[in-house]
Amino acid sequence: MDVKPDQDGANRQGRKPPHTTVQRFLSWGLPVSCKQFLWRQPGEFPITAFLLGAGTGGILAIGLFQLLVNPMNIYEDQKMVMMYSLAGLGAMGWGTSPHIRCASLLLIPKMLGREGRLFVLGYAFAAIYAGPIANLRYNLNEVIASLGCTVELQINNTRSAWRVSTAPLRAVFKDLVSSRDSLKAETQNVSNSFEDLDAQVKSETGYKPEDAMDIDETARGIETRQAPAFRRHLSTQKMFERRTKLRCSYVANKAKLSCYRWFDRKHAQCMQHIWVPLLNHLLCLPMKFKFLCHITKLMDVWCRNRIPVEGNFGQTYDSVNQSIHNLNSDFSANIELKEERQAGVLGLNTSWENVSAEVQDYVIYQEARLEWGLELLRTLLSCTFLLILKGAFSYMDSYNKDIRFDNIYISTYFSQIDERRKKLGKRTLLPLRKAEEKTIIFPWKPTIQASEMKNLGGELLDLLPVLLLLLVLCGLDWALYSIFDTIRHHSFLQYSFRSSHKLEVKVEGDSMLARLLRKTIGALNTSSETMVETNNMPCLPQPMCLDAGAYLKAALPTGLLGCFCLFQAFGYRLRRVIAAFYFPKREKKRILFLYNELLRKRAAFTKLRRAAIIRRAREQRAPRHHLEDFLHRRCPLLRRWLRRRCVVCRAPETPESYVCPTPGCEAVYCRSCWDDMRQRCPACTPREELSSSDFSDSNDDATYGE
Repeated sequence: MDVKPDQDGANRQGRKPPHTTVQRFLSWGLPVSCKQFLWRQPGEFPITAFLLGAGTGGILAIGLFQLLVNPMNIYEDQKMVMMYSLAGLGAMGWGTSPHIRCASLLLIPKMLGREGRLFVLGYAFAAIYAGPIANLRYNLNEVIASLGCTVELQINNTRSAWRVSTAPLRAVFKDLVSSRDSLKAETQNVSNSFEDLDAQVKSETGYKPEDAMDIDETARGIETRQAPAFRRHLSTQKMFERRTKLRCSYVANKAKLSCYRWFDRKHAQCMQHIWVPLLNHLLCLPMKFKFLCHITKLMDVWCRNRIPVEGNFGQTYDSVNQSIHNLNSDFSANIELKEERQAGVLGLNTSWENVSAEVQDYVIYQEARLEWGLELLRTLLSCTFLLILKGAFSYMDSYNKDIRFDNIYISTYFSQIDERRKKLGKRTLLPLRKAEEKTIIFPWKPTIQASEMKNLGGELLDLLPVLLLLLVLCGLDWALYSIFDTIRHHSFLQYSFRSSHKLEVKVEGDSMLARLLRKTIGALNTSSETMVETNNMPCLPQPMCLDAGAYLKAALPTGLLGCFCLFQAFGYRLRRVIAAFYFPKREKKRILFLYNELLRKRAAFTKLRRAAIIRRAREQRAPRHHLEDFLHRRCPLLRRWLRRRCVVCRAPETPESYVCPTPGCEAVYCRSCWDDMRQRCPACTPREELSSSDFSDSNDDATYGE
């Protein structure tokens, strides 16, 4: 049953027909010399093959350098060394080894695979960062700058208002400080003037100590004799009252003595002018009335009882005396400005003026770290090209070593073998059965087939996180822009501060105290009028909106990843074409093995499928879930997906489908599968009655190459 190449027939024809579509196309479009060079035998055209391969390999290596190494942030001399090294390795590899040439071309379909998508994923992240993330960062920086500017604006406005409010008081203090010398001169004059008053109050002029003793003995008896000993304990008020009384008594006594002397003088004059004896004594008798002089004692009584001294004179005098004596030493005027620093936000000891700058520096630092991380990620993802290169060599090695690896394609040579057997009247394979088509790939079909669909689902699931990240970031960017733009248009504030005051204190008079008050209280005469207007327009955020082109540019690498997932199947078909071009003999052996394998499986088709058919038939006989049964009866649109399926190829049940009439079986078969089963139901037919085979497909199925 094995198929062998018909070498005699081919030799009789003199020229073998092309076994692949690529050979057929190149034979039709290229001249004879190029065809001879492409399908040369080992050892033919060595110099031409080396030169063409070296040139092509060098150019491809330089292209890879521009794509992978040149964007890296390394020194130029290192880039030059790497460029020359890659160019040399590419030239030597392409010039000497067909394996290198094959692996290099396999990089193209491998770019559509998992390794290539990992490489493109780096550019997808870079595009997302350069688009929505960069715009988010810019808008957030605008908001942070706006907050810092607003804080500074509030502080500056408060400071301006405080300065305007305290300007009159500061002006008063400055005037006092500037007039310090004149105030000292005035206080010196006041002190000098008060010295005369102080001397008068403390003076003992106007009375005699013995007069004081007489008055004290008369007024207070024995207590007055002890007065000098206690004089130092008396208050100023008592002392001044006592001295006033003494002066009053002294004046009264002086008046009495003057009165006595006046009577004596007048009596003497009278006696001189009237010389007649006895007559002169008679006429001058009134001049002897000295007792009239005692009338002055009434003044002494008045002084003792109604002394003309105010009751608070002593207290006032003591206060003024203390103030005057301390005026020169205690008077000073200094303005001290004390600045208290407080810990700023986050425990930083910084002033409010530097809050915005500190925040901006922190944001710039974080951006630098993010840029460094992205640059490292981009470099690591650039190194993923080594994985692509490794995958290409791995596929080439598996292609040459494992005859089952990726050997699931119905190629041109496969069709030629089947056509030749058909002409000879032997058993053929084409067209394949439905169950066989699920494990086989037809390279020229424009649709993704069953074997390829299994990998497509997993690749699309791997793409889902990146797509969700892109959608979330784009949505978040648009939402934040809308919020910030609304804040910008509805957060305009205008500050207006007006202040005016007029203080006038008039001190009239030319006295010493009036002049002193004009120097002190008169400094309060100030007036000012201030108006400050400002707004927060410079502090409003200026968000930036990405246009449709920017969003499209950010989504383009992600879309490219999706296209890679969709076109991976077609790229993987190209891998076999490239390997077959460089290793045609190996390709013929692989196709012959696949054909013979399918022949053996076709002979034991019923036996090999029996276990799966029995399991699927048992699942069909099981009662449906009540929800599934309800949807099948009530929802006509869902019946297409809820219908029973063929137990062989899993095709949906149709009116032409065959249902096994055996009681308890009721397995569903489509017409083609029923014919393939030779119109016998494996689910209810005993195993002994089915055809037997020594082959099993449990370990002999060809694998789909990754």
